[in-house]
Amino acid sequence: MVTDSMTAQDALAALMIAVSASDGNMRTSELIKINSAINNLPVFADYDADRLPRMTNMVMDLLDQEDGLEALFGLIRDTLPERLFETAYALSCDVAAADGRIGGTEGRMLEEIRDELELDRLHAAAIERGARARHMTL
Repeated sequence: MVTDSMTAQDALAALMIAVSASDGNMRTSELIKINSAINNLPVFADYDADRLPRMTNMVMDLLDQEDGLEALFGLIRDTLPERLFETAYALSCDVAAADGRIGGTEGRMLEEIRDELELDRLHAAAIERGARARHMTL
């Protein structure tokens, strides 16, 4: 089972996928952002991108279950080192902002992530502002 061997990188990928899927519409811009992060960021340097379809299936299966989001957060808390919590939130914000706007459902998902990871509100606001700045359009 995937959860038995979930890595910290899997947890980061799963969280990005969950943010993209949270509004019921995984937009192309969000998928491109996820792939770009996995292909370019140092935290994913040795990540096997072939694991991404497994993570996607796992997240989608969990989100279809009644308490699936809570189960996903449990896996992430069990797998992800605390020093990567802000990284996880930054990646989540970038995926949510990738299409140029953060809707109500995505906003609530980010709020859930912020709460689950117990991020300081000021730090979270700075991360959110950075994501918004990176995804501005003319």
